Amino acid sequence: MAAATPLPFTCYLVGGAVRDRLLERSGGDRDYVVVGATPEAMLAAGFKSVGKDFPVFLHPQSGEEYALARTERKTGHGYHGFSFQATSSISLEEDLLRRDLTINAMAEDDTGKLIDPHGGLRDLQNRVLRHVSPAFVEDPVRLLRLARFAARFAPMGFRVAEETSVLLCKMVADGEIDHLVPERVWAETRKALSEAQPSVFLQVLRTSGALAVLFPEVDALYGVPQRADYHPEVDTGAHLELVLDMAAQLAPGNDRVGYAALTHDLGKARTPCEQWQRHIGHEQRGVAPLRAMSARLRVSTEHAALAEAVCHYHLDAHRARELRPATVLKLLERLDALRRPQRLGEFLLACEADVRGRQGFAEQAYPQADRLRTALAAARAVSSEPLRNQGLQGPVLGEAIRQARIQAIAELS
Repeated sequence: MAAATPLPFTCYLVGGAVRDRLLERSGGDRDYVVVGATPEAMLAAGFKSVGKDFPVFLHPQSGEEYALARTERKTGHGYHGFSFQATSSISLEEDLLRRDLTINAMAEDDTGKLIDPHGGLRDLQNRVLRHVSPAFVEDPVRLLRLARFAARFAPMGFRVAEETSVLLCKMVADGEIDHLVPERVWAETRKALSEAQPSVFLQVLRTSGALAVLFPEVDALYGVPQRADYHPEVDTGAHLELVLDMAAQLAPGNDRVGYAALTHDLGKARTPCEQWQRHIGHEQRGVAPLRAMSARLRVSTEHAALAEAVCHYHLDAHRARELRPATVLKLLERLDALRRPQRLGEFLLACEADVRGRQGFAEQAYPQADRLRTALAAARAVSSEPLRNQGLQGPVLGEAIRQARIQAIAELS
């Protein structure tokens, strides 16, 4: 195979690929910064232009992203409130200065030499998430990204630097995060729900005050007590954090289950104080704030539907072994599980996370899941053909099928 033609400019591997190699983590995209090039030179070398806001190109063979070194200047509020300069005179160090965290502001040349002007390696070794420069406060998305990285790297012992925590509070106090668009909030949240320890995402947001601004329905759960015999952690917010981490353990990378876990108990914030010990009806009370939150964040239909099912019916799932066969079938119908059996699997994962996401209950068995899975299998195994052969049709046929399904579920006991 012929050797690749040398590029007429200097390229550096940057960002997450460098960070993850130093952490001995596999996977992820490889992104490059190009120094000393123009868009015309990139195109002449066979690269394909794909950048909308600034010059980004795809390598003609590998398809990896190569971005021209650039600087940025704050011109307004929010994620789009920046002007960019990408010229052949901009250095690698100038490009790295605009990045968010020191651990993301390292580069490697083609010999593997590390370029680390902001102490990223030191912070990796000390397990610290630290901002590169005071310009961190200019982009509100960085607050969400930092919280997401904290959730990813918490199992490795990473913490947010104290001075960076101060900046996060400043961003909230100055109203910069008020300019975040729903799509960016949801995009970062969805990624955070796929991380190893999503509870840390909430903790970082709450410490900075951002949780109350971006997710008031979730923030309202903190300080709401529950019965200690059922919930030794007592505080509903603490319970939520345990449920999120259990969901991440049971369904790694599944942000639909994560979103259902995040929103399953929103109704407890609406329980009258005199009913705090029991939270009767919190499932129904939680639907309205859940719908409002999903609409505000422009959450996908799939995420919203699963979350609403878990919010409304998680207590029914917990009582599955006590329900009558007809009630079990009704639950399966409400979950649309007969038509979409995969929905039941994700529903049960979120419900199991709710039960095991309690202090001292992480190893608790959840036999209710097997009860509902076998019930669904029995109900779906019922054939309509014998009933049709009897001449049944229309509503009469539908009711006969339903009764046959109930009988099939009853025979499991």
